[in-house]
Amino acid sequence: MPLKKIRRELKKHSSKTKAKLLQGYFKTGPGEYAEGDIFIGVTVPALRNISKQFSGVGLKTALKLLKSPIHEERLLALLILILQYRASGFKGKEEIYREYLKHTKYINNWDLVDVTAKNIVGDFLRDKDKSVLYQLAKSGYLWDRRIAVLSTFHFIGHREFDDAMKIAGILLSDEHDLIHKAVGWMLREVGKKDLSVEEKFLKKHCKRMPRTMLRYAIERFPVRKRRLYLYN
Repeated sequence: MPLKKIRRELKKHSSKTKAKLLQGYFKTGPGEYAEGDIFIGVTVPALRNISKQFSGVGLKTALKLLKSPIHEERLLALLILILQYRASGFKGKEEIYREYLKHTKYINNWDLVDVTAKNIVGDFLRDKDKSVLYQLAKSGYLWDRRIAVLSTFHFIGHREFDDAMKIAGILLSDEHDLIHKAVGWMLREVGKKDLSVEEKFLKKHCKRMPRTMLRYAIERFPVRKRRLYLYN
């Protein structure tokens, strides 16, 4: 019954025109990174409102929704999981964290990763062993690697940079553009907190970093400094 109510609510906010635009934006065509993903055209603000409305559904219901072939249903499930995680004690947080990692095959686009990894995986692991992040960073599955990167944003927010820098080092030779962008973004966030940490990494690795990764990392630098990194 909860799933039927949720889907009825989503249908109220859906748009065929928006769905068509989203399928192009999120690269759902043949051979693209989200090939075959289905959109119904619900905006993120609407999804956030719906997640609050249904935040009390059971974890099993949220996980069933996460397995949906429809992108917005998966995103809604993840938004619900974030709300449930924040409202839970340690045992509840641990259960949501573990279920999240069991279901990464369904967390299969950059927006799904980016909205959740910091808030669930990063938050849970901050004061714990982080070896799972290194396993994810070495995974053959694109979205596991992006989860590893985005999870470190929680640590960066607390000025804890070691794991972010180590994971950036592991992913320097990654072949996927979405990882280049994510690592460059991560380095830029480190630089906002402590520029010396970012520049130490850049001076050591800039000549072999993918250009997209480097450009993202130095985006906020003055023009002259950007040129030094790009052309020297």
